[in-house]
Amino acid sequence: MIGMGLTGFGVFFLFFGMMLFFDKALLAIGNILFVSGLSFVIGLERTFRFFFQRHKAKATSFFLGGVFVVLIGWPIIGVVLEIYGFFLLFRGFFPVAVGFIRRIPVLGSLLSLPGIRTLVDQIGESNTMV
Repeated sequence: MIGMGLTGFGVFFLFFGMMLFFDKALLAIGNILFVSGLSFVIGLERTFRFFFQRHKAKATSFFLGGVFVVLIGWPIIGVVLEIYGFFLLFRGFFPVAVGFIRRIPVLGSLLSLPGIRTLVDQIGESNTMV
């Protein structure tokens, strides 16, 4: 319960920080809350195992490097690094998420629109987004 709250507030602060033209303080708070909330949700050991797997070293370095760059005061570069690392870390989850969203009545029909369908099909079927 605490972990979900921390993660939710982290996502809120990250979104709000980007909406306010990459405010350094809000992005830093959002990063800290998101990572600590993730540790509370899945546990410290699983968090370390998830981030520090050999095949996820590149993704982890981009994500945590982006967090560090935001904390030292370069928010735009840091957020770009974080987003790239996030997509690399969670690319195996995207096909599952797309399959779930396609089953939701309104969102499924939106994903079936001609321009969106090709993009969603590429994301949903591919494990290599790089």
